Amino acid sequence: MRKVLGVLMLISAITVEAQVNGEDRLGSWHMYFGTNRISNKFSIHSEAQLRYYEQAKNFNQLLLRAGLNYHIDANAWTTFGYGYIVTDGSFEEFPEETNSIEHRIFERFFLKNKVWEFNFEHRYTLEQRFLDFRDRTDVQHRMRYRLQMTVPLTNTFFLNFYDEIFINLQEDIFGQNRLYAALGINVTENLNLQLGYLKNHFSEAHYDRLQVAVTYNPDLRGVLKKKK
Repeated sequence: MRKVLGVLMLISAITVEAQVNGEDRLGSWHMYFGTNRISNKFSIHSEAQLRYYEQAKNFNQLLLRAGLNYHIDANAWTTFGYGYIVTDGSFEEFPEETNSIEHRIFERFFLKNKVWEFNFEHRYTLEQRFLDFRDRTDVQHRMRYRLQMTVPLTNTFFLNFYDEIFINLQEDIFGQNRLYAALGINVTENLNLQLGYLKNHFSEAHYDRLQVAVTYNPDLRGVLKKKK
């Protein structure tokens, strides 16, 4: 009986500790990504994400992002863009956190390569973050690197994996690390769906997130040419 009580007390202690960091919640991210080709060299990036502390409830963050892509060639391109991010940090286990509104400028460079049937994408990002916490403002700088691998299973199904590290260019250098795995479905040539799992590591907490992503990349060059 003592052993049973000891085990129960240990489980209870672990649960309480997990609740302090919110790590006992399985959250969800609902995402849309789009790339609209408007010429041989330029395309427009659009993105919207709704992030929740729990499954489609208990709002955490709204992220809207747009950018202009310049295509150097088929395997390399750059992006210059802007992001608007609203964050609610007042989850029940973070009563002292404050909400914030962020205006973000970002620059990205992409490289693609293929090894056998494995498609790799390297994404390098610099971010200038202008944060408003209501009672104070702050400017932060950050760089990110993401290595992504896509594995086609059939013409319809594929697997997608990535790992992305965030490095702060001020104190507390390590920002976070995101490890992701998903099953994808090619609905059409320009439309795919992904259902995945994200492990989000911070210095003092680790979060589990289910992700549902829609990617739609219509080529608008023909439409624009007809209008002209």
